[in-house]
Amino acid sequence: MKKSSRNQIRLHRKRRIRSKVKGTGEIPRFSVFRSLRDIKVQVIDDVSGKTLVSASLKDLKKANNSVTGAMEIGKMAAKKCLEKKIDKVVFDRAGYKYHGKVKAVAEGAREGGLKF
Repeated sequence: MKKSSRNQIRLHRKRRIRSKVKGTGEIPRFSVFRSLRDIKVQVIDDVSGKTLVSASLKDLKKANNSVTGAMEIGKMAAKKCLEKKIDKVVFDRAGYKYHGKVKAVAEGAREGGLKF
């Protein structure tokens, strides 16, 4: 039996989550992607297939790839969402476990004024 890699297991979890989580025009999907160098957030309307808001660590000049940087990304994404009159979202953790940076992004977005 072939052993699955961590990323393959994460992608399997992601497909399972995405079958249940859908974003609409009124309540879009707040999707998080993290890598070793960057954290990216997108707010997506799945009905029209368009990205409404995006934010990443590259947008913040002084932020680093840590829990505090992730919290700043969440706050920045929430600020951009509120400018576009989006206050409710559905959180999509994209197969990542809900702790560390992913949790910090969610908490930062909540502090910024988004409701999950």
